[in-house]
Amino acid sequence: MTKHKLVIAEKPSVAQTIAKVIGAKNRNDGYIEGNGYIVSWCVGHLVSTAPPESYDEKYKKWDNLPIIPTVWKYEVLPGTKKQFGILKKLMNSSKVDSVICATDAGREGELIFRLVYNEAGCKKPIERLWVSSLEDEAIKKGFGNLKSGMEYNNLYQSALCRERADWLVGINATRYFTVKNGNNGVISIGRVQTPTLALIVERDSEIKNFKKGYYYTVEINCGLFKAVSLKFDVKDLAEAVKNNCQTAKVKEITKETKTAAPPKLYDLTSLQRDANRMFGFTAQQTLDILQKLYESKLVTYPRTDSRYLTEDMGDTALDIINAITTALDFEINDEPDVKRVMNNAGVTDHHAIIPTANIKTADLSGLDDNSTKLLYIICARLLTATAPKHEYEVTTVTLSSTGCDFTATGRVIKNGGFKDVEKQFLSMTKGKSNNNEDTENILPNISEDMEYPVVPTVVEHETTPPKHYSEDTLLSAMENAGNNDFIEDCYERKGLGTPATRANIIETLIKRGYVERKGKQLISTDKGAKVVFSVPEILRSAKMTAEWENELSQIAKDKADSKAFMHHIENFVKIILSA
Repeated sequence: MTKHKLVIAEKPSVAQTIAKVIGAKNRNDGYIEGNGYIVSWCVGHLVSTAPPESYDEKYKKWDNLPIIPTVWKYEVLPGTKKQFGILKKLMNSSKVDSVICATDAGREGELIFRLVYNEAGCKKPIERLWVSSLEDEAIKKGFGNLKSGMEYNNLYQSALCRERADWLVGINATRYFTVKNGNNGVISIGRVQTPTLALIVERDSEIKNFKKGYYYTVEINCGLFKAVSLKFDVKDLAEAVKNNCQTAKVKEITKETKTAAPPKLYDLTSLQRDANRMFGFTAQQTLDILQKLYESKLVTYPRTDSRYLTEDMGDTALDIINAITTALDFEINDEPDVKRVMNNAGVTDHHAIIPTANIKTADLSGLDDNSTKLLYIICARLLTATAPKHEYEVTTVTLSSTGCDFTATGRVIKNGGFKDVEKQFLSMTKGKSNNNEDTENILPNISEDMEYPVVPTVVEHETTPPKHYSEDTLLSAMENAGNNDFIEDCYERKGLGTPATRANIIETLIKRGYVERKGKQLISTDKGAKVVFSVPEILRSAKMTAEWENELSQIAKDKADSKAFMHHIENFVKIILSA
């Protein structure tokens, strides 16, 4: 009997792509066979943690706590039993001598495969396909460089710890605080969910309790330009300056050439932020569109937290830049500096999100408007990240009148650099820019000791409250939570959640009625505020959750112990239940 390798992908569409590349053409119910391979698939998660009552009937009552399994149980999800049955039969078939894990090359993809493998009772050797794009050449190269599944055991342990920590904290804390609240509605608690909700509730509280203040400036009109004083807290002082201000003499002129560095390439979070700011996409929308582009072989792996390419990708980057300028309407006038975006130390599981060379030959006219916008923004980012710096000259004129200084500032662009590419992109997509660094403000010819008759005006300014979170700013807050507790610029994962999970956290908060989406704003509800104020500070702590996320990253790299982590989580649960 001919022996086959069983390839298990995460989705049917990805399985079909892989099957085509490796020559498996014969379709069957739930798998594709040929050329020595059987290719099948999961449908996302097929196996999940079992509910508390599967351990003991007493856990049907929510006041029986803590629930800390000594041996963890798993069950096949009801909607996926058929496909699981197919995979189990294939895994244990005498036709199959080894299994290739081809789920998404990341922590959750590893978990999806391992849970199915374990639940099916499979003992056959595992090989791992690890690719950053679904291009034919990338898949061929990946199959030519399969790794032993043993090399990813630490990644699996990290995923397992994440899943079990979320279960332990979520199940125990939710039940405890719901019962403590008199069972007056479920108080849903999550290891990442609750600190994220706390960020929103605290921001909304700051806005609600904000007390408006005022400050004043004196503006002098010098004819061809205007200058402004420093701030005055008292209006009478500003009025006194205004009343004595008739002429102003140039005291000092300084000129300084400044530069703005090109942006880094996109990881998932930074792309979600820009897509929200420019186009109003939710984080989940961006991830869904990006996944489609990935499966269409137009962009690389989406769930990455890296913003660099590896140092062997210089030629690849140049080829893709050439493909972008050929396929799209971008024009670049300078030689791309690809070395700037290459840094092995800055790449974790996957490199940054970039287009694939397929954009040169693919029919892009079939993309919907949102997919086109996202593809263009990813293309533009590779061009801007490798373009020259933006250079401009700032002229600062200081004038004096009645002992008070006034300042006028001018800006002249010397070299548009990467911002010229940004302008092209914004023009193509009608996206929204977030800065004014690409605008000029040219002052007239001014020399020292020149004196101007002026028309002074007192301008009243109101202090403004913090802004409600948008998905852009909330993703930034989630990403940077706990940053002060880590070495600056370290490449370890930190913050609340991961790039792959943050969108789902936001959607979960909305689904549970804890947060409302109003336009681009995310605003907490009374229900959400009640949850936050019902739990102790330790459950709201972004710092603690960021530390856990960092430790999970260390487990994946065999630099931390999974058993010690879970022991810490179990102790944490006991602390919660004594609150």
